[in-house]
Amino acid sequence: MKQQNTERSGPLAGVRVLDLSAYIAGPYGCTLLADQGAEVIKIEPPSGDNLRKYPSTLEAESRAFLGVNRGKRGLVLDLKQSEALDVLLSLVKEADVLVHNFRPSVPARLGIAYEQLRAINPRLIYCAVTGYGDTGPNKDKAGYDQVLQTMTGMCTLQGPKDGAPEVLYGSVVDYYAAALVASSVSSALFARERSGEGQYVGVSLLRSALTMQSARMIWADSEPKDVGRDMRSGGITGIHPTREGYLYLSANTPHFWKSLCELTGLHALIDDERYDTVRKRALHRDEIVPQLHAALAQRSALEWETLFGDAVPCAAARSVEDMFDDPQVLAEDMVARFEYPGVGAYRGFKHPFRFGSTPLPEPFAAPAFGEHSDALLREAGLSDEQIQTLRSKRAVL
Repeated sequence: MKQQNTERSGPLAGVRVLDLSAYIAGPYGCTLLADQGAEVIKIEPPSGDNLRKYPSTLEAESRAFLGVNRGKRGLVLDLKQSEALDVLLSLVKEADVLVHNFRPSVPARLGIAYEQLRAINPRLIYCAVTGYGDTGPNKDKAGYDQVLQTMTGMCTLQGPKDGAPEVLYGSVVDYYAAALVASSVSSALFARERSGEGQYVGVSLLRSALTMQSARMIWADSEPKDVGRDMRSGGITGIHPTREGYLYLSANTPHFWKSLCELTGLHALIDDERYDTVRKRALHRDEIVPQLHAALAQRSALEWETLFGDAVPCAAARSVEDMFDDPQVLAEDMVARFEYPGVGAYRGFKHPFRFGSTPLPEPFAAPAFGEHSDALLREAGLSDEQIQTLRSKRAVL
């Protein structure tokens, strides 16, 4: 029987997720489910999730792995061995969700394709995270965040006009795909409450990259191919130099534009009909920006941020390290303390959302490699002798 974790809270408490995925998109999607109370079991091959091997100034574990896999228990299975596959199938019988990011041709070879698992658990929500989807000429290609950024036009639009494409760092496609994993799995669980049946869910990095560009993915029949799709609002909204540091400004609405001009002393621009719309200001950026920069040079970015207050949307450019002690971040309870073998105590992100009547569980650190293997196997009904036999064959680590 499924072991219910009675200590878990949150809207997904009681849901068990088997996370067979690696890198970011699938694993962080499962972390978002764990953040909402689901019990997530991270199942790794003997080689481990490759994210553990990413460069990091932490010696004991990759910073990326710790950040992406909070709130899970860990189990290591060599699914190429029949005994390990049997263990997985016993877990599948009692699971609610399974997530993987194998290429479409791999699951059937391992014996874990949707139809194979559906036969033993018709209520299973089976989520496959792929690079390009389940069909088409690219379906068996390896897909990675920056590969899909480059393919889908994101890098071309990020770079300067007529210049080289530029990557958007921060794994934005992966993290958006993770949000799609969490939302689609939750929707499938909701549908199961009505139908009693599980289903297949497909999330791809290609879909993620294009979903992120929905405002650009509009092409009227009457338009030429090379139509402007850049979402930037000209030279006013953006990052600007100050006396010390850089400041992002957004002044798209008439109200914010007026406030910006007043607080920077550029009063003459307020009623100039050449600048009274975002579109006009973009056309006349070469006239406005030098005046704006001269005004911003009178104070530091932090001073301008204080002066603008809520009158002009803005932010002084900071490092991510500043966020650990930022008053707004702390007020919203987004930072927690964790413990991890070899790393010791560290601070990390928590609570990507809030619920009014279903308090979220406190997160715990990502699992060390195989940290919970024995405990999870015992919960699955295996004896210590059976566990030792599996270990001797290295089917379990």
